[in-house]
Amino acid sequence: IQELLRVMRTIDDRIVHELNTTIPTASFVGKIDAGQTCKELYQSLTDAHTSRERIIKNCIAQTSSVVKTLREEREKAQDDVALLKQLRKEQTKLKLMQSELNVEEVVNDRSWKVLS
Repeated sequence: IQELLRVMRTIDDRIVHELNTTIPTASFVGKIDAGQTCKELYQSLTDAHTSRERIIKNCIAQTSSVVKTLREEREKAQDDVALLKQLRKEQTKLKLMQSELNVEEVVNDRSWKVLS
């Protein structure tokens, strides 16, 4: 998921470049509709943020479900070391995904500030 998010965050990473290529210089003012181009960039950014957040939240929900199931199984079989390892692995994955929501918030805020 981290690799997927890295690729999906390309638009945010390149926001300054996108703005520099979107806003026309004096020689191109009449040839490019800057307002429309900015609207398209805004929409692309909004779509990217929405899809990343949806993906992260879906992964959190799925992993939470797995953790819940493993906890229930762990209650029944407390001596199962393999089950404990799997539970801890899934809990670590869940924490990582939850931290991605915080990263997403920072990335989004930065992009919106630059766009503004």
